[in-house]
Amino acid sequence: MPEQFIWGMEVFANGLMAGVLYALVALGFVLIYKASGIFNFSQGVMALFAALTLVGIMEGQVPFSHLINATFGTEIHHFGWHVPALAAILLTMAVMVLLAWLVNHFIFRHLVNQEPIILFMATIGLAYFLEGFGDIMWGSDIKKLDVGLPQGINSTIDEVTYNLFGYGFFIDNLDLWATFIAILLVIGLVVFAQYSKHGRAMRAVADDHQAALSVGVSLNFIWVMVWSLAGFVAIVAGIMWGTKSGVQFSLSLIALKALPVLMLGGFTSIPGAIVGGLIIGVGEKLFEFTFGGMMGGATENWFAYVLALIFLVFRPQGLFGEKIIERV
Repeated sequence: MPEQFIWGMEVFANGLMAGVLYALVALGFVLIYKASGIFNFSQGVMALFAALTLVGIMEGQVPFSHLINATFGTEIHHFGWHVPALAAILLTMAVMVLLAWLVNHFIFRHLVNQEPIILFMATIGLAYFLEGFGDIMWGSDIKKLDVGLPQGINSTIDEVTYNLFGYGFFIDNLDLWATFIAILLVIGLVVFAQYSKHGRAMRAVADDHQAALSVGVSLNFIWVMVWSLAGFVAIVAGIMWGTKSGVQFSLSLIALKALPVLMLGGFTSIPGAIVGGLIIGVGEKLFEFTFGGMMGGATENWFAYVLALIFLVFRPQGLFGEKIIERV
């Protein structure tokens, strides 16, 4: 078997793993858009804030310690204890639920039936606020996140592929875990959205806020629930990306990589977010592998956006998105 083909198979496998990480971020966008019609620009910052909070809780860091020390001249940084990863994740979930309630109470319940551009601008403001708030609360230094997930090359895959092809594939254990968790998330979210009472109410709110209110659906409860679910997805994405590259403020930029994923998969489809992520992940890796040398490299930085632009021209609703027809 030709070496180039074998290397291409390894690139393909790693592209699938990268695509799953993109899809995890895109899931948060889809959830909020399905329930409220809001394109949540702050989803990437939510993943950053969740990761910062998780690390801070695990390390026993005093929130706002820099502000406290600057104000009172103290030198307080840590409580002196460490919280187990599972307990810290549960506490971070509670923080994200509180954040969801605050976002709904102070922002979006006042913007019911406003124009989409107003809601979008509100999420931009929320993104910048959360980024600054996270900086003040936990500090801006790069943090290491370790929740016990295995990392490094998977020896089993390396051994099996070496025996088959004479070349061992490098597949990261963390990427395999991300794939497994993403599959569970997608199954759970699809079942919830399609078959649960609150899932049907969520879709009703997305169709018409006033009509949903008229039949007894609590708009406040649905929005808090949806933002909480998006917060849980942000925690998972923050854990995976934070473990992979460290918890740093550039983590918020992963939202930009989720945009082409949404354009391919559709803004209203949970499975579409996963499929779109896989297409982007595999496509950019294979394109770099095949044509990167001829084009000077770094094609991964722009390939996804060019592909998304092509989809916008020929299928603007994405592969799985709903085609919207408006009467005029």
